[in-house]
Amino acid sequence: MQKVINRLLKTVYVVALLTGSAGSALSHGDVQPQPVDTTGLKELGKEWIATNPYRGDKLAIEIGSSGYNQNCARCHGLEAKSGGLAPDLRFLETDEEGDEWYVERVRNGFIQNGVTKMPPFGDLLGQEALWAIRSYIDSLPED
Repeated sequence: MQKVINRLLKTVYVVALLTGSAGSALSHGDVQPQPVDTTGLKELGKEWIATNPYRGDKLAIEIGSSGYNQNCARCHGLEAKSGGLAPDLRFLETDEEGDEWYVERVRNGFIQNGVTKMPPFGDLLGQEALWAIRSYIDSLPED
């Protein structure tokens, strides 16, 4: 009986892959975003802020490091050193222009030719966590 169940599960998995119904989930290892504990950071409210309010904040960088490693490193690499799957975030501009791109991308995700390249994280993690992650990225050297 277990062999029949395993064969059925494999068939369902293959059909999902072939029809594309599993594509967006599998493109990121079928993992769930991990919550980020933002205790100690100033609450920012519901309206998204246009520029990073935590830039240079040591606590935000610490929280952002944890949040980055839990949610971003699998695609963007440890310490934001990309292995080619996703952009190397160490080279993201650290000013308002870079903030604008960052907010757009993390809030809404990115789909190219019908393929989810990055899922939207805005509603899942919230702006406190995402600005803390941005603060961590900004703190990394470009070496």
